[in-house]
Amino acid sequence: MTIGIVSAAYIAAAVLFILSLGGLSGQESAKRAVWYGIVGMGMAVVATIFGPGVGHWFIIAVMLIGGSAMGWYVAKTVEMTEMPQLVAALHSFVGLAAVFIGYNAQLELTRVQGLDEVARQALQGFAAILAHKSPVEVSILKVEVFLGVFIGAVTFTGSVVAFGKLAGKVDGKAKKLPGGHALNAIAALGSLALLVMFMQGAGIWTLMLMTLLAFFIGYHLIMGIGGADMPVVVSMLNSYSGWAAAAIGFSLGNDLLIVTGALVGSSGAILSYIMCKAMNRSFISVILGGFGGTTGPAMEVEGEQVAIDAAGVADALNDADSIIIVPGYGMAVAQAQNAVSELTSMLRGRGKTVRFAIHPVAGRLPGHMNVLLAEARVPYDIVMEMDEINDDFPETDVVIVIGSNDIVNPAAQDDPNSPIAGMPVLEVWKAKQVFVSKRGQGTGYSGIENPLFYKENTRMFYGDARKSLDDLLHLIRS
Repeated sequence: MTIGIVSAAYIAAAVLFILSLGGLSGQESAKRAVWYGIVGMGMAVVATIFGPGVGHWFIIAVMLIGGSAMGWYVAKTVEMTEMPQLVAALHSFVGLAAVFIGYNAQLELTRVQGLDEVARQALQGFAAILAHKSPVEVSILKVEVFLGVFIGAVTFTGSVVAFGKLAGKVDGKAKKLPGGHALNAIAALGSLALLVMFMQGAGIWTLMLMTLLAFFIGYHLIMGIGGADMPVVVSMLNSYSGWAAAAIGFSLGNDLLIVTGALVGSSGAILSYIMCKAMNRSFISVILGGFGGTTGPAMEVEGEQVAIDAAGVADALNDADSIIIVPGYGMAVAQAQNAVSELTSMLRGRGKTVRFAIHPVAGRLPGHMNVLLAEARVPYDIVMEMDEINDDFPETDVVIVIGSNDIVNPAAQDDPNSPIAGMPVLEVWKAKQVFVSKRGQGTGYSGIENPLFYKENTRMFYGDARKSLDDLLHLIRS
């Protein structure tokens, strides 16, 4: 395959990636957008494998077969509830790949520089590109390698910690070593000093030591962020992985890798900003501060939680004309989305208005609830974002909250000392009746008490969400 065909394939793939990102902005166009991405990636892989100067076909074939088999197995076995930690794990692969490629580029550069002119003329592929670089271009390459390895190493350990927190294998609370952010700053300054030494020819040991420091930064940075901020962390790590890929793209001279990395990096950064805005938090405070910046004791919660059974909820739904359902991570854990979809169909079949209210940070992954509802075939047109539906709660007869805590917490507006003070929330307490489907009386993943559960118009529908909804469906059918 000639370089012209490869370039054309790369341009087409880049266009398809842009179309894919654009299509993912809407639920109805998302399926088509996914196929754009699949076709674009397929073109990119084929063009790269059969491009000029590529060899080691057996190794490539083995890696392709092994990777495809693993990807197919993961896609078939991982539940939607585990998607946040899967995404974090995949980000770690991108980071580690950037580290390996950076080291390979540096080792190859060292090998090429040790050859005589005759041997250099016989080189092919990436080695030939390195052999014809001027001293200035070699210096630029070394900076690219250093940055790619640094960002990749931070992404790798940060993603591993995020995976552990999302999977419940690591404590979700924000934890820092003694010294806190000073340790991260010292490690970053040490990495900068190592860059200067690396550029002056100090040897590959500077790259190795920087990698260890970057591993520490990634670990300590994400360990210092609380579980409630994990949706932002996932999108942030997505951005990191993109910039790591872009840096390595410069090192390899691969235009498509640069474009793709920039798309991923910039879109991840924008998404992180949007989510921070939805939480009334600054991006810097999330990354550096951990969760919760209280200035005093939290407001005392008065009253008691009043339970209700399935029969009581069924009666209220039968009498209601307008209903809003607010899904959260508890719905995902209980895998109750299909029961929710069936309940929605039954209520709409009786002429009732049923809509869904989605908070930007519901669940533990951006768009987590939208994906679950789409999987359960809930109509797209009744799934509303917070800004679209928040003003409608006062005219709503019944709100059903399924496994949500912070995104429906009135303390965000009423308690200036709350860790979520100022965070925009779904104002469900303004509805005539609120039913909260919840396993028990715990405070949820972030550990913040919710005054909603104690309000006079709120009733607690205790139990596993899937079982509770099945009981409710049985009563509504009869």
